[in-house]
Amino acid sequence: MPRYEFRCRACGDTFEVNRSMAAAADPATCPAGHADTVKLLSAVAVTGRGGAGSAPMPAGGGCCGGACGC
Repeated sequence: MPRYEFRCRACGDTFEVNRSMAAAADPATCPAGHADTVKLLSAVAVTGRGGAGSAPMPAGGGCCGGACGC
């Protein structure tokens, strides 16, 4: 289940909420009980490389990783 980060405008506390993607835009109440919160933007990098069974990265020079001379 995705985890969303919120910040309370009243007390400044930052907290996380686990909820489904369908409920991502729903408001959240901070642990101290304040309702004035804002969802923070999180940067997540997903590369799709690594782990068992994945193809190795191409070797070689150039920006495209091959020997095409680019």
